[in-house]
Amino acid sequence: MKTTVHVLRVLFVSFVLSLSVISVQSQSVAFQDGKIEVGLGFGPGFFLGDLGGNRGIGRPFIKDVNIPLTKLSKGAYLNIYPAEWIGFRLAFNHMVIEGDDSQIDNKGGREISRLRRNLYFQSPVWEAYGALEIYPTVPLEEYDGLQGKFRPYGVAGIGVFRYNPKGYYYGPNGVKELVELKPLRLEGQGMAEYPERKEYSLTQMEVPMGFGFKYYIKENMYVGLEVLHRKTFTDYVDDVSTTYIDPIYFDQYLTPEQATRARQLHYRTPMYEPTNRPFIGYQRGDPKDKDAFFSSILRFGWRLNGNNTPNGRARRQLRCPLYF
Repeated sequence: MKTTVHVLRVLFVSFVLSLSVISVQSQSVAFQDGKIEVGLGFGPGFFLGDLGGNRGIGRPFIKDVNIPLTKLSKGAYLNIYPAEWIGFRLAFNHMVIEGDDSQIDNKGGREISRLRRNLYFQSPVWEAYGALEIYPTVPLEEYDGLQGKFRPYGVAGIGVFRYNPKGYYYGPNGVKELVELKPLRLEGQGMAEYPERKEYSLTQMEVPMGFGFKYYIKENMYVGLEVLHRKTFTDYVDDVSTTYIDPIYFDQYLTPEQATRARQLHYRTPMYEPTNRPFIGYQRGDPKDKDAFFSSILRFGWRLNGNNTPNGRARRQLRCPLYF
């Protein structure tokens, strides 16, 4: 909770500073001259972590993306432009991310250990972030107005996201149930026998960064495409990070119902390959690489009260030439 409050304060202060910067700009870039845009975004979201992947050893980024697990990301944006080449963004997004070892294409190589691990998770993600946009080609533009302009840009910022990993538990009657994983302490989080494994927070900071482009189909309307990667500072988005623990401790820390679920969900190799092998202390995840996720977003936006909208042109005609 302290982390959430701190990050929200940072976002609020950044937003207030953005407003302050704009308020001291010349009349030509004030709010009434249309330096505000609002928009919506939709597109596929992808998880990058310990679960799932493709042939060979697990690798970061797109090498281990499983396309069948793609879910829709959707969000809303507010952009403020003190100048055409720079903008401040405040955004809110929602998506569902997923990882599944059964999606791995087994070619008999290094991927077989992850396939046999047989773990699965899914999680909703809510995020809010503030970011800076840079438009490097604006100084090269040869005419006024926005219609018909193509503007590539880079974006980076800081934000906060909320998640809640869940996995499928198969009950005695064979019916599967989606259950929350964090309360089950599957890797010994918060147990005295594993003092280095602290319980993780479901609210975390992120660093969004990416690139995209806008194309203005009208003076006050654009479409665009953006790829936005989120760097996180946790390895527990999928509830998998370190090694298998001794399952006897589940009975000490959990209710009988939770302990039954935990024993199945922390080690699922027998569900894929019914053999008995020693697993305590064996690798379950890779703590050296933090989890991440990214999205490819189709954006639709509108500029409010722009200089070249009908209202904007009418305002300019009524103003004193000194301020043109």
